Amino acid sequence: MKLKTKLTLFNAISKLVIAVLFVLLVPFLIKNISRNYVDNKLIKQKSKFLQIVKTQGIKNYIPDGETYGSYYLPLKEEYLTIEIDTVLGHFIDTIRNEKRLVERDTIEYRILSHTFKVGDAKYLLEIGKSVATLDETSTPLQNIAFVVLIGMILLTILADQFYTNRVLRPLGLIIKSKLIGHKFPNFGSYKEVKTSTSDFKHLDISIHQMIETIEAAFQKEREFISNASHELMTPISILQSKIENMFEREDIIDELKVRLLEMQKILNRLKSITKTLLLISQIENEQFLKEDKISITELLQEVYDEISVRLPEKNLTFDILIPQDVIIINVNRFLIFNLFFNLVNNAIKYNKPDGEIVITTETENDNLIVNITDSGIGISTEDMPFIFNRFKKFRQSMQQDSFGLGLPIVKSIAAFHDIKIEVDSVKDLGSNFRLIFPSDMIETSG
Repeated sequence: MKLKTKLTLFNAISKLVIAVLFVLLVPFLIKNISRNYVDNKLIKQKSKFLQIVKTQGIKNYIPDGETYGSYYLPLKEEYLTIEIDTVLGHFIDTIRNEKRLVERDTIEYRILSHTFKVGDAKYLLEIGKSVATLDETSTPLQNIAFVVLIGMILLTILADQFYTNRVLRPLGLIIKSKLIGHKFPNFGSYKEVKTSTSDFKHLDISIHQMIETIEAAFQKEREFISNASHELMTPISILQSKIENMFEREDIIDELKVRLLEMQKILNRLKSITKTLLLISQIENEQFLKEDKISITELLQEVYDEISVRLPEKNLTFDILIPQDVIIINVNRFLIFNLFFNLVNNAIKYNKPDGEIVITTETENDNLIVNITDSGIGISTEDMPFIFNRFKKFRQSMQQDSFGLGLPIVKSIAAFHDIKIEVDSVKDLGSNFRLIFPSDMIETSG
């Protein structure tokens, strides 16, 4: 998962958690807010009432000779009562929920109770507000709060997305331009990625320094292989010529000729290895042109014609099952021939007696796929990651005349042509090599 996706996912989850907590807490919060609002309103009404009593007297509310006065607003939502206190022996000043019987209806109110003295008399004041009206007020407030919350969450998600994209944009450019956008190990000249983030600047410079080191090491390795291969060819050829000349001498005994034949065989092996290393070096240094146009059917037939003499050794069958000929363009014929030759050669070398080799083609997403399948000894799971390593020989190939360079050549040629290789193999059942030619290399013959 990309870093930007992870950050976006984290931001979305965090906002979701906040929203859930808010949804759970908002009824309680709104209820407390509404209750505090009502309590403050009741206290203000009490203060206003006491101020009126102080300036105008209590007779406006309780005329002479009466002990009780009550005043209800319409719909019984609010009320105010005053009565002479003859029961309580102490002063009170409380706000709590209580039920009252009003015209045969029992209604729950939020009631402020307050006792006060006017002259020698003590009075009890009650100011109430219907709890039902509080709930009616709380519900719209909760709805408004939810709408505001959703709007803020969406706004913060968009802001987070914009900021994340802006902050991580240099990192994406570093990955694309320094790692993905170049063919390893040829990275080209250094181009600074502009960023105000010091960590990204350090990363950009560090990657470039690492790339320069890798590129220099690869270049030295290529030069060494190329130079060593060239230098080795001359003494090998000289030794071969001298051995051949010694065979023409009449004073050479048979025992010495046998040893000379063994030496010549070793030199041929050494010459083959040297030529192979030189070929790999030339491929990796891109010393071949890619200007040829090849028929897959004709090329495979050429491979068969050259290698078919080896099939009777194990009584192998060789089938080329291609329903429609396909032309590949912008390739090097010599290298593509070597690619197929090495794969077919391996299929013969590591096959079982009375086995088979089948070559088929298919198309997938406009790409051409060539399958080379054999019924050989297969490749073990632990060996699979190393099959393209140079000079890497496995137990099943120890008895074969192999240098461990066949598949590395295949890999180098495929990489040179941007051909993807996939391998499926089961021990003791066989292997299938899939060569995936990109669509821009395909030209279907009419």
